[in-house]
Amino acid sequence: MCLRWVGVRAMGPRVSRALRNFNLETRAHQEIGREKPELAPRHTIRVPQKHPEVREEISKKNDHLLSLLKDVYVDSADPPVEVKNQSNSDEQMENRVPKVTVKHDAWGILDPPSIPKGKLSVVEALSLLSNHKNSPTTWTAEKIAEEYILELKDTKALLEFFIPFDLKLIPPKDTKQIKST
Repeated sequence: MCLRWVGVRAMGPRVSRALRNFNLETRAHQEIGREKPELAPRHTIRVPQKHPEVREEISKKNDHLLSLLKDVYVDSADPPVEVKNQSNSDEQMENRVPKVTVKHDAWGILDPPSIPKGKLSVVEALSLLSNHKNSPTTWTAEKIAEEYILELKDTKALLEFFIPFDLKLIPPKDTKQIKST
């Protein structure tokens, strides 16, 4: 007898699920097809009906404010076309041809056709750093600044702080270090 009650209990959720899912697609189409209520506009001013003086104040024109608004005049114009073209030609005159280029495109680096004055390409930076490291007496900061049309303070900072070729080996922490006296 106890087994029968267990079977009946298990049937309850099955029946309710079947009733819930009955004709689900048709009910969904009906809900989608229903006419939706129109939404109210977002920015509206509600004036109470009890206060007609407020309604009059809103609808009345203020002549003083209108006269001030009529006095405002804005005139906007683009600069002449010749000025724009002159600035482009000045930028082209400020560029220089790269001193060092890559023979082949092994790493996907493309050399720029022209470089602005005061700037370096990656290949030029690496080559001048290696030249300075190999012979610092001939490739001084002044000569590099003159050769690549750079400012002297930027060149000195580049040679002092950008050191890609120094290899420093840090010993593991396990080994004992010998202190020099």
